[in-house]
Amino acid sequence: MRREGRSAGLRGGRGGSRASRLAWTPSYPDVVDASIVVIDSIVGGVYIRRMATDKQQKWDATRLPDQTGRTAVVTGANSGIGLRAAQALAGAGAHVVFAVRDPERGEAAARTVNGSTEVRRLDLADLSSVREFAAAWDRPLDLLINNAGVMMIPQQRTADGFEMQFGTNHLGHFALTNLLLPHVTDRVVTVSSGAHRWGDERIHFDDLNRTSDYDPRGVYGQSKLANLLFVLELQRRLTESGSRVRALAAHPGYAATNLQSHASSSAARLFMKFGNRFLAQDDMAGALPTLYAATQDLPGASYVGPDGLGEMRGAPTLVGRSAAASDPAVARRLWTASEELTGTRFPQGVETRG
Repeated sequence: MRREGRSAGLRGGRGGSRASRLAWTPSYPDVVDASIVVIDSIVGGVYIRRMATDKQQKWDATRLPDQTGRTAVVTGANSGIGLRAAQALAGAGAHVVFAVRDPERGEAAARTVNGSTEVRRLDLADLSSVREFAAAWDRPLDLLINNAGVMMIPQQRTADGFEMQFGTNHLGHFALTNLLLPHVTDRVVTVSSGAHRWGDERIHFDDLNRTSDYDPRGVYGQSKLANLLFVLELQRRLTESGSRVRALAAHPGYAATNLQSHASSSAARLFMKFGNRFLAQDDMAGALPTLYAATQDLPGASYVGPDGLGEMRGAPTLVGRSAAASDPAVARRLWTASEELTGTRFPQGVETRG
């Protein structure tokens, strides 16, 4: 519904930096790590306050360029960072499509937006839903924001038998991007996380479902690492094809959203509730890196995050990524595996767009 004004071995049964350790499966060393994170966060907050004058010159949502005439798809736009990004883009003149699993919640969220919106159903944990969404798309698309995700949940499977975090956060967006890419005219922004450094910082090609050692924290880290490798290889393919479309990545830092509410342990949820209350920046600040990546003139494959201590909070800026997230050979291998698992390919003729 369109609205104007306020309105290999993955298939199966159904079903870092110290500052990245805010979500964890508790053990004594992890409690010590968490204490260090709290100290770092407090020091970071003091540092940010001392730099307040300088930050007034830094980029924020008031500097969002005019988006009139542009169309954006935002996955997971019904809450958190996705909703804030959608609100900002629509407020700047874009027509924003809320791509959400629950259309009723999407409609409720769209009513908070002062601008042109539309709600369409998309379940990234079901490739048939992804294909249905893409098949119904029949017009140019300026901006695709791959934002939706799940975090540190108990072991589950998608409708296609994939591990839920990898299947939703990476494979669902991989398929959606390939299927929509013939329509994209400007850029694709994928939301990753500092958590790409969690765990052993590698893609478990021999067991992508992590059936032998499922650890919600490490598996989430693998999905966020996959996001960055996806952007790296997507940009390589776009450049090779002669397309002017750009692929970029962003991460929100430590932002207070409902994503953490699905953590698999009560202790982790309790700690994150404390962190959200006293340490995190709000979801609007968390959306700024995504908005910066979506609207500023940046090179393809750029990675945007907060400029504060540990990249936990602050104004958006270009940031670094781990060595594992910068490996072109692994990125190509992941792309090939993802094509096989989703049945989607980088489209022929994409060079005609952009």
